[in-house]
Amino acid sequence: MIIGYDAKRAFSNATGLGSYARTLINDLAPLPLEMRLYAPDHGICHLRRQIVRSDNIRTRYPRRLPLGGLSKAYWRSHGILGRLRSDGIELYHGLSGELPIGISKSGVKSVVTIHDLIFLRHPEYYHWLDTKIYAWKFRQTVREADHIIAISECTKRDILHYAPFVDPSRITVIYQSCAPRFSASQGDCPPCAPRYLLSVGSIEARKNILLAVKALPLLPSDLTLVIVGRHTPYTDTVAAYAESHGLSHRIQIRHDVSNDDLPSLYAHAEAFVYPSRYEGFGIPIIEAISSGLPVVACTGSCLEEAGGPDSLYVDPDDEQAFAQAVRQVLRGAEDREERIRRSRDYIRRFQGHDVAQQVYDLYQQLL
Repeated sequence: MIIGYDAKRAFSNATGLGSYARTLINDLAPLPLEMRLYAPDHGICHLRRQIVRSDNIRTRYPRRLPLGGLSKAYWRSHGILGRLRSDGIELYHGLSGELPIGISKSGVKSVVTIHDLIFLRHPEYYHWLDTKIYAWKFRQTVREADHIIAISECTKRDILHYAPFVDPSRITVIYQSCAPRFSASQGDCPPCAPRYLLSVGSIEARKNILLAVKALPLLPSDLTLVIVGRHTPYTDTVAAYAESHGLSHRIQIRHDVSNDDLPSLYAHAEAFVYPSRYEGFGIPIIEAISSGLPVVACTGSCLEEAGGPDSLYVDPDDEQAFAQAVRQVLRGAEDREERIRRSRDYIRRFQGHDVAQQVYDLYQQLL
């Protein structure tokens, strides 16, 4: 099979959609496929290099580079179709929720992965114009696609809610897998090392990390909170709250953690916290459990699917309940190790080779 992939995010996005694309491409590489990665530019070098080198993976760019912003967008949504046909692509996989316009009439089969519909479920987190554009793209894409991959049951429910014209048989839930580097041992934590909770993800209002900051006074005084993620205006809100409540010395906000350093940061944490109000899946939870951490997250979306029954979940506005849940998973807590063991058993369903085989089987069915 000759499969084309939308590789824009794989080459240019360090988190979220980019991580999904790179991990899936790498997991599919050992299977009997010819893979063509289509991107409007070369992206970011160190991200592009995270994709394995393999004889069955080739990269395709516009014939004229560099393109301007509008030209890149046009190439992804229209100009790419002629290239797909000339390259003999049998099926094109939109890895980040988009497909070229008109692909349903091009003779090329298509699959799209829908990660989340937060822009429809919680439009308050987006500029109003962006929500209109994203909503149009979503409905256009699911009309065009031969098949849809939803990365969680929660996302599948949202697709059917906001696009009721979609036949449920056209949607398959295939979970996201975790990069294998998070399963590697990083060594024991030194006994005198600082104790910290870890949270990873863009520091934005939807991620709700302020809940964890508010819970700190209810937790042991030697326990700090390390927050890793992209800076947004909400980051300043969190920092201001910590300063005004005498908690600045108990939080570290870091924007400088590389992919190579992140596994060690996970491995030496005492627990992982993910108080997000809404997610499509929540891959940092899988990374944390793979690294041997217990997880405290919030109810309201799909996080229970990601973390399984042995992680703890609380209301996203209840710092008292959040602190109580964290105390239940700190070192020395009853059942902590058993909780971690059962959670690691649970996330085996997200292992790369299993996910890749499900995607490969779907390709075969469509072709």
